[in-house]
Amino acid sequence: QVQLVESGGGLVQAGGSLRLSCAASGRTFSSYGMGWFRQAPGKEREFVAAINWSGGTTSYADFVKGRFAISRDNAKNTVYLQMNSLKPEDTAVYHCAADRRQLPIVAVAPGHYDNWGQGTQVTVSS
Repeated sequence: QVQLVESGGGLVQAGGSLRLSCAASGRTFSSYGMGWFRQAPGKEREFVAAINWSGGTTSYADFVKGRFAISRDNAKNTVYLQMNSLKPEDTAVYHCAADRRQLPIVAVAPGHYDNWGQGTQVTVSS
């Protein structure tokens, strides 16, 4: 069972940047696809970005393309989400998730992910 712990959230003004980190336990992190999702109050959890086990394939939700970047460091068992040009509508709890299937593609549906972190709050003020 892999455990995921997110960090890096906080309060930032519109136009600012944050870098989220997700640290994973276990020795098989390098074989997992990893995703970032977010959930705002009163809304369903939505896909933000994902990266496959090797880092060779990434996918982004349309609303973050050109602003967010997902990356991973398998030596550190960590996946990152660099968020630039933040908008008030980006305010949400951000969760990382692990897909234990070692695939060349990435999953965008939450149901394909096996393990979830508790989340980190991101608040963007206008």
